[in-house]
Amino acid sequence: MDGFTAWLLRHVTDEDAIGELARWASADPHWPEGPDRLGTFTDHLEDADATRAVLQDLTDAWVRYASR
Repeated sequence: MDGFTAWLLRHVTDEDAIGELARWASADPHWPEGPDRLGTFTDHLEDADATRAVLQDLTDAWVRYASR
């Protein structure tokens, strides 16, 4: 596995918002592995009734991922 999900899961032990999102993703059996687009993950979280804060954490994580 590569792409955003693989990058995110490497942060599962981080003690910040990205780590919290990574833990959410690792516990979610339906977490998408692709396509590697922000909209894929946003749609999934919206379908799971994620809060605005979680959606913002996703956007922040995506920006960090894309800028690496």
